[in-house]
Amino acid sequence: MGFLQLHPNIRIRIITSFLTRVVGTMIFPFMAIYFSDKLGQALAGFLLFATICAQILTSFYGGYIADRWGRKKVLVYGQLIQCGAFTIMTLANSPLLDSAWLTFVMMLLQSASNGLINPAADAMLIDVSTKENRTFMYSISYWASNLSIAIGSVFGGLYFATHRFELLLALTLVGFVTLIITRFFMQESYQPARQTSLPSGSRLLVDLVKSYKKVLQDRLFLLYSLGGLFIFALEFQTSNYIAVRLSQEFQTQTLQLFDWFALEITGIKVFSLIQLENTLLVVCLSLLVTKLIGKTRPATAMYIGALLYIFGYAVTTYSNSLWVIVLTMFLATVGELMHIPTRQTYLAEIVRDDARSSYMAVNGLVLQGAKLSGAIGISLGAFLPSYAMALLFAGLGVMGLLLVRLVVHRLERENIKKEAA
Repeated sequence: MGFLQLHPNIRIRIITSFLTRVVGTMIFPFMAIYFSDKLGQALAGFLLFATICAQILTSFYGGYIADRWGRKKVLVYGQLIQCGAFTIMTLANSPLLDSAWLTFVMMLLQSASNGLINPAADAMLIDVSTKENRTFMYSISYWASNLSIAIGSVFGGLYFATHRFELLLALTLVGFVTLIITRFFMQESYQPARQTSLPSGSRLLVDLVKSYKKVLQDRLFLLYSLGGLFIFALEFQTSNYIAVRLSQEFQTQTLQLFDWFALEITGIKVFSLIQLENTLLVVCLSLLVTKLIGKTRPATAMYIGALLYIFGYAVTTYSNSLWVIVLTMFLATVGELMHIPTRQTYLAEIVRDDARSSYMAVNGLVLQGAKLSGAIGISLGAFLPSYAMALLFAGLGVMGLLLVRLVVHRLERENIKKEAA
């Protein structure tokens, strides 16, 4: 299996997402600094929270209409809105105009457009992939995502403060290129049994609720999503509880290299180190790990990966040894590379064919819930000692793995029954 053997839609989505994410990472992670400087720290936090809420709300609508109109139409409309937002955001940061409020409104619109795009795009990837190539597809997508974030973070740190207008201009150009490629080269992957006009007013809300009620009645899907939330919650402790703990508990050390170099290692530097380690390992090891898991049973790879992931983050939550932390982050990252692509493969088997976009919209809440758990972890850490937090996170991860195993076991039993019939 190679990249060129994947469906054209998959190749287009991975390439355009890579380009958009490279430039977007140079800008959006630094917008908190921009709004804090322009509008004050308290208001900046509220504004960024509003953009997250906008994406969550519109993702439900995006999933709903993608199951009624098809994927491509929603992707094109969403990308068109995004291009408009990028264009005005660029003007709001140009030599002609400097408006933080206009920038925020356009960022809100851009977040809303992401809510439209993501469920349709995720469902489209399932539409055009097969059971045999999904693990490879998700591995390549995950690798490209992390590589783009690594590149974007470096250049954003260097140029956001001084060349914000140029970066936004580049993002706008990439947005229009993505729109053109999506409109003229991407194929429609899903034709609804019948395309109907959307109801209006209160009837739209009622129909939307009915649509998601069916998704929320899918017990296997809910258990699988809850298990994923418990497991992924561990990773989001890195930039929250673990970062705070290291800054408070890690004893400053001096790393001596022969007689001519010495480096002072603080808790903050250790946090930066493991973040860098995670990113570099994902970029460098993704393809190798993909080949290795391709030779084993997907469920086995997913379970082993989850155990490494849970163990690595649990020990990192407690340890104050530099080398132990570096080693356990290595194990956690390898586990991440084994677990995430196989998890996505099984998720594709669970979702119903006629409601894939709606399922993927709900699945998006797993990531948001994991992010929320990171904030909760900071508060809990103020009352519990680090060993108790490590036990809590390990227990949470094992509980998530047991839920996932329960769902996969039932899926495999159903598949055996279908094959025997």
